[in-house]
Amino acid sequence: MADIELVKRAYTTESYTPDMVEEILRSAADPVYFIKTHMWIQHPTKGRVKFDLFDYQVELINCYHENRYSINMLGRQMGKSTCAAGYLLWFAMFQPDSTILIAAHKHTGAQEIMQRIRYMYENLPNYLRAGATSYNKGSLEFDNGSRIVSATTTENTGRGMSLTLVYLDEFAFVKPRIAQEFWTSLSPTLSTGGKCIITSTPNSDDDQFAQIYRLANKTIDAYGNDTGIGANGFRSIMFPWSFHPERDQNWADSELNKIGEERFRREHLCEFIIFDETLINSLKLAEMFGVEPLLKAGQVRYYRPIDGTKTFVLAWDPSLGTGGDNAAVQVLQLPEMTQVAEWQHNKTDIKGQLKIIRDIIAYIDHEIKQQKNKGEIYWSVENNSIGEAALMAIREMGEENIPGTFLTEPGKQRRGFTTTFKVKISACAKLKYWVENDKIALLSKNLIRELKNFIAAGQSFAAKQGETDDLVMATVLCVRMIQQLVNWDQNLFEKLQDDVEKADIIMPMPIGML
Repeated sequence: MADIELVKRAYTTESYTPDMVEEILRSAADPVYFIKTHMWIQHPTKGRVKFDLFDYQVELINCYHENRYSINMLGRQMGKSTCAAGYLLWFAMFQPDSTILIAAHKHTGAQEIMQRIRYMYENLPNYLRAGATSYNKGSLEFDNGSRIVSATTTENTGRGMSLTLVYLDEFAFVKPRIAQEFWTSLSPTLSTGGKCIITSTPNSDDDQFAQIYRLANKTIDAYGNDTGIGANGFRSIMFPWSFHPERDQNWADSELNKIGEERFRREHLCEFIIFDETLINSLKLAEMFGVEPLLKAGQVRYYRPIDGTKTFVLAWDPSLGTGGDNAAVQVLQLPEMTQVAEWQHNKTDIKGQLKIIRDIIAYIDHEIKQQKNKGEIYWSVENNSIGEAALMAIREMGEENIPGTFLTEPGKQRRGFTTTFKVKISACAKLKYWVENDKIALLSKNLIRELKNFIAAGQSFAAKQGETDDLVMATVLCVRMIQQLVNWDQNLFEKLQDDVEKADIIMPMPIGML
């Protein structure tokens, strides 16, 4: 290839033999043929090699080509980015006047894909290449009017561009808020005719990638026919490690021993298992799915009918109600420890929050009395910081005007519950044990989502950046209330003692500064 320029000059005139013309026409019609016949790649250990596609890679590229929208989930090191690079270059060479956007979750990822495209382009036969009018690390422009642009995925990536094809690389690892806003801004562009390819290894089971993938797998139409295309117009495809012809069970066993079951199932079996160090074991979180509420009263969601024979605990985690943090309420039923109801909002003031709590408690109390039973209700509030305003609101309303019993920590003069580092860690440990051993039934999709984003932070746990943990913290307060009630109620003591007082709980604590 010494007589071929590294980059073909734009707008050059050249002669073609009949064989070249035939080869151009064949390559233009079939991206798989073009890639297998003419493309070279850089192998990490073998150097420059022909791009001989594996069978699953042929299927992957055909999925790109034959569908306007495709979402593809593959294990690590399965060549998904290289296949995409090859297809994008084919598209730029043979679809004139196209604008192709590569959006990756990191700048280095976008640059790596561009590097692969440049290498493939530089090693193509000269007569198949379009001339380059601009050729740099971040973008390529060709004399057929096509261009390839790379960028990090942000809320505004691609906004205002007229895009022919969008390729989203490792979309599951874009921060949830950014991914959601990016997808919202991108959708209008796609609706006007753009083509979209998404590839990723799975991450969380409720991120934007997971949501698109799940909808893409809902392929049964109203007549019961499997259309192969999801409810959102996407065609989905998945290739775990076993599709790679150079990997066998010995490879899998070795990899499993090196990285552990959790990472192996996520990175090689393509299961939606949380990547971060979550409070609850990520394998357990992968099994947890919420249910739809049985009843909605305003913004209060009820998940189970009120059983008047039971005991109910209601925990209130207050907020200023100015649009920042959410205020949250959780209601659990004892002794089953089943979630009955919840509420959250970030623009309800303290007095409004207390009125909602009173309404929830009044509803439960009404149901108990209607059933002529003797169920009991206990409620309380976290009294840290803004909690002082909550206590003032309670004094103004009068505890006597709220059914049930207001719980306070033993030996404390201040009403309610104070959360300290030590207390939070202890209650989190209890919650972890209950969830992982199926001692508690959490039914809310919103709560489960928060648990999936409740991760190690310093020496404690908190919501990952851009997420919330108010429902979790209200649940943690329920845990503390239950621990206290066990010491008061003999019936609860007998039913819950082993679970509440379990001593052999090991917390997966993060490493802190000594």
